[in-house]
Amino acid sequence: MKYDNLYKVAHSDTIETPALVYYQNIIENNTLKVIEIAKDVKRLWPHVKTHKMREMVTMQMNMGIERFKCSTIGEAEMLAGVGVKHALLAYPLVGPNIMRFIRIQKAYMNTQFYAIADDFEQMKYLSTSAHEAGICIPLFIDVNFGMNRTGVLLGSQVKEIVVKGKQLAGVNIVGFHCYDGHHHDRDMRVRTQKANAQREIMFTIADSIKSVIKDFAPMYIMGGTPSFPCYVAIPSVYLSPGTAFVYDYGYSEKVPDLPFIPGAAILTRVISHPSPHLFTLDLGHKGIATDRPGSRGLIIGMEDATSVTHSEEHWVFSRDEKYSIPPIGSVLYVIPSHICPSTALYPSVLVAKEGNIVGSWDVKARNRHLTF
Repeated sequence: MKYDNLYKVAHSDTIETPALVYYQNIIENNTLKVIEIAKDVKRLWPHVKTHKMREMVTMQMNMGIERFKCSTIGEAEMLAGVGVKHALLAYPLVGPNIMRFIRIQKAYMNTQFYAIADDFEQMKYLSTSAHEAGICIPLFIDVNFGMNRTGVLLGSQVKEIVVKGKQLAGVNIVGFHCYDGHHHDRDMRVRTQKANAQREIMFTIADSIKSVIKDFAPMYIMGGTPSFPCYVAIPSVYLSPGTAFVYDYGYSEKVPDLPFIPGAAILTRVISHPSPHLFTLDLGHKGIATDRPGSRGLIIGMEDATSVTHSEEHWVFSRDEKYSIPPIGSVLYVIPSHICPSTALYPSVLVAKEGNIVGSWDVKARNRHLTF
């Protein structure tokens, strides 16, 4: 897809670089597309880890989204601070974070917080701490759908931990959190087949649990950005995209069937011509995420440019001899391959609307500690 005219902003000569810009029109349109795919806005349980911003959450709440996921206590506090109804901390609670989570639940009683667990001993500690604090925490069992990052292995262990966990005071098991971020096959049919296979196993296990625990009516949270459309046909499943709303170059290349457009770009300047056909940008590791193999970003209008070296404050590119290199001082626009960690590098982002910078949004929850 050509991006040439989507990201240029007026008066770019006054903007210090590198600068991350969020494009409000694109992000709003991406959100509308997510809602359209989901068919019911109340089924969405999106993750906020991409942006970590109050303004983004408020915008999505105004569009009807009520449930949000997060990964840190700071993100949870950010969500409660803007008044979300439901906030799931989709990250195992261990160590001091258990009491931090309990304190934030007691401080924001109008937000229903949920936790996850995949280990019974950890669940017991959470249960005891919550019970002593006089609260009961709704809990999702985190199920490993094959990503092998966290979660109880999809099998008989799921039933065992639910049956044992249902006997604990201080926690109430309400469902299953089933993230499948490894399903990003280019072919949507393949993604759907894989998702359906695991979902059917999960439902079979849940039916087995219901035969033992008669009043168990679990909720299910499934899917990331590439796979959430795979679960739309299953009305009992909450859908959990994250990156889809802002989006990035990485996903646009991996899963081209999705209708989203990258809603963020980094303004950068050419600072040097170290040798013929080489040019250097002021966009080093400290300005764009470097966690993905391959391309770390796409220079708009200069897609042929090849990365040569990338260091803390410098990014050197080459161009074929048949192309000219941009003059020193030129403003260029780079779409990050991975927007989530790229955003976290900035304390705030500029916000563009209809080609003009209209304000800035703080990346509020990039700090892991706000109050708690």
